[in-house]
Amino acid sequence: MPTFEEHPIVDQSFAVIDREIGSHSFSPEIYAVVRRVIHATADFDFKDLLHVSDGAIAAAIPALQSGCPIVTDVGMVAQGIRRVAGRTFNNPVIVAIDQAPPVTPSAQTRTESGLLHCAQQYPQALFVIGNAPTALLALCRQTTQKTVFPRLIVGVPVGFINVIEAKQALAVLSGPRIWVAGRKGGSGVAAAIVNALMILAWEGSRY
Repeated sequence: MPTFEEHPIVDQSFAVIDREIGSHSFSPEIYAVVRRVIHATADFDFKDLLHVSDGAIAAAIPALQSGCPIVTDVGMVAQGIRRVAGRTFNNPVIVAIDQAPPVTPSAQTRTESGLLHCAQQYPQALFVIGNAPTALLALCRQTTQKTVFPRLIVGVPVGFINVIEAKQALAVLSGPRIWVAGRKGGSGVAAAIVNALMILAWEGSRY
């Protein structure tokens, strides 16, 4: 079973997190995700805010191992996962906002428009939304209408407008999904979740 080699400072940071969290009820796989998010943010609130649907990690692992495309909403999320992707399965990483057409409908943001384009091109991708709640809402609508079939949705946009509503829409969907309750989230959180999943996949975890 291959082991993903971490920088010594990362290992030291994980040891600090382990000590401060102490005993917990997370499964080893979910804790790997929670711990990496806390490492990325230095915010222990995420141990209570992060939600993982039943079977989400078990669905994500074979998807990543098979080279499933990863669609992110913005470039900052993509930048955060490309290094680990390159060291594991070289999953293609597509940035939705970069795929937006030159002219978008007035009711849509560029990220939402790009996400809808990507959903048509890669209906079974692993979708990662770290910034744009409009893109997450659009993805939830497409999933409900069964025009896309995500291998996993990571929905952790940050902010104040439509953020909680988008996360609530994701929370009530069926299918594999990971989200953060409330206003917190962002590119770093999104990247940390995907990096944790890629490392679990690389290390050959079985569920």
